[in-house]
Amino acid sequence: MTTDGTVDDPNELSRLYRNRFDAKELAEKQILWSALCQGMFQQYVPESGTVLDLGAGNCEFSNAIHARRRVAVDLNPETRQFADPAVEVLQTSSTDLSALADGSVDTVFSSNFFEHLPTKEVLMETLRESYRVLAPGGRIVVLMPNIRYVGGRYWDYLDHYLPLTHVSLVEGLELAGFSAERVVPRFLPYTIRNSRLPVTAALVRLYLWFRPVWRVLGGQMLVVGRRH
Repeated sequence: MTTDGTVDDPNELSRLYRNRFDAKELAEKQILWSALCQGMFQQYVPESGTVLDLGAGNCEFSNAIHARRRVAVDLNPETRQFADPAVEVLQTSSTDLSALADGSVDTVFSSNFFEHLPTKEVLMETLRESYRVLAPGGRIVVLMPNIRYVGGRYWDYLDHYLPLTHVSLVEGLELAGFSAERVVPRFLPYTIRNSRLPVTAALVRLYLWFRPVWRVLGGQMLVVGRRH
């Protein structure tokens, strides 16, 4: 842990996430992301293109999405252990994507990552780097807790630092040069941990289809921005 209280040491990150999810929850996350990619996120990722997964974690999204080139970015060295062989893993900061050329990516995807950034300045650096690597017309797709609807539960996780609403996230995207294409203030539930219902592909598909329930159970926002 750094002097400002943030967790960015790779070994400490490994210990933190190793303790956070048990085997059952990890298996449920794979089911969840397979259904989410098929039912929602694939529409933003061209199968013949390149997708960049920021804060890839255990690579649930990177492994499930279809694209010609899949790149996972994370500081955690254990991310490589979870990535499919065809997924490229870059152990680097989201503010340093120098391994990727300008305009070489079609979609930047980020799930439950921006809340782990220490400051809004780092968020803006991340958004500007995302803008740089995206091709004109490319998209950034962000899924993360919406502090407006999660409230105090947001702070149940030691490594949550940066609280945002859909309004402040859109403002940040626009400052970085993006235009907001889709904003869903309440999309997915905040977490699947300790869920009373089993996580099945059929249940996830039903949830995605029955949108009125989003406004009741949704604690995470979905924001899509487009690069000019």
